[in-house]
Amino acid sequence: MRTYIVMLLQFIIWSGYTLIEWLSKHDLLIYKVIMFFVFFYLAFIIGNQIIKSLSKTLFITNVSLVLYTSIHFTLARLIN
Repeated sequence: MRTYIVMLLQFIIWSGYTLIEWLSKHDLLIYKVIMFFVFFYLAFIIGNQIIKSLSKTLFITNVSLVLYTSIHFTLARLIN
């Protein structure tokens, strides 16, 4: 059950990242990369507080990122 809660929280974090990236569309690439690492670290820390296992948290964070990215690009492709 904790895994599902972490996945949902991380989807919320990735959605927030997408919103912030959309709002800062005129920023330089380096700022977007730094912002990505900040959101990745935030997702990892929140997940680790719930799961309490570094390796499992890293795995879940990467899976949630890949799932969110694939859903995001699929929906963007369908809209455009």
